[in-house]
Amino acid sequence: MTDFNALSDRDFVTRYASVVEHSPWVVERAAARRPFDDLAEGILAVLADATPEERLSVIRAHPELAGRAAIAGTLTAASQSEQASAGLDRMTPEAFERFHSLNAAYRERFGFPFVICVRRTDRAGILRAMADRLTNDAETEVATAIDEIGHIVRLRLETLP
Repeated sequence: MTDFNALSDRDFVTRYASVVEHSPWVVERAAARRPFDDLAEGILAVLADATPEERLSVIRAHPELAGRAAIAGTLTAASQSEQASAGLDRMTPEAFERFHSLNAAYRERFGFPFVICVRRTDRAGILRAMADRLTNDAETEVATAIDEIGHIVRLRLETLP
């Protein structure tokens, strides 16, 4: 593993910017906070200290599961691989419609996409979580989404070449 504390700020950001979906500012701030003992915790501490608006921007940077970006082929490589690992790239029309319906209901209720670490579950688990989490209040759901982003960051760090 690369000694992340020994990298220049520029090299640190270049290496790790992709672990937080479309939010390189998180890694830029983490670079300035080094040294720290645990890379994931160092990055996630930035998110914990971010303003509520900044945390929402990180949540909103995530694509909908089996959504338009997946259909159009514009997901990041990490998101594409993660969604494929849960079989979201090979669904029946009925399953796709269920995802689409839940995605729309979730976005309507909370104003951001449903976020879950898909590599920790399967398609049925994702659908169950989507339906269950629709009953959450907004504050709980923001906290849950941020927690899921933490799992995503950790797994992305583990799989970096």
